[in-house]
Amino acid sequence: MENLLRNCSTLAALTLLLTGYAAAGVPHLSPTECRDLAAIRSNAPRTKSQHQSELSALRKAGYNPSPWHNDPHYPANLHAAQRQVDHWFEAECKQSHPK
Repeated sequence: MENLLRNCSTLAALTLLLTGYAAAGVPHLSPTECRDLAAIRSNAPRTKSQHQSELSALRKAGYNPSPWHNDPHYPANLHAAQRQVDHWFEAECKQSHPK
C-alpha cells in the first residue's frame, strides 16, 4: 500500500512537471491577437476584429463575459485576466515583433 501511494505521488509530480514544460513553449496569443492588441494599445479607433481579438485573449486567460455567468468576483476576474493577457503580450508579442 505504501508503495502504491509513493508511486501515485511520483506520477502526480511528474504530470505537473511535464504539464509545466509543455505549457511553457506554447504561445498563448495568436499573431492576429498580438497585432490587434498592439493596435488597441496605440489608442487608435478600434475595429470589430480588434474587439474580437481582445475578447478571445481574455477568454484564454479565464474570463467569461457571458451575461448569464453571475460571477460574484466581477470585476476582479476581468482585471486578473487582463493582467494575464498583458503578461502574455509583453512576453510573446514583443519578442516576436520587436520595434
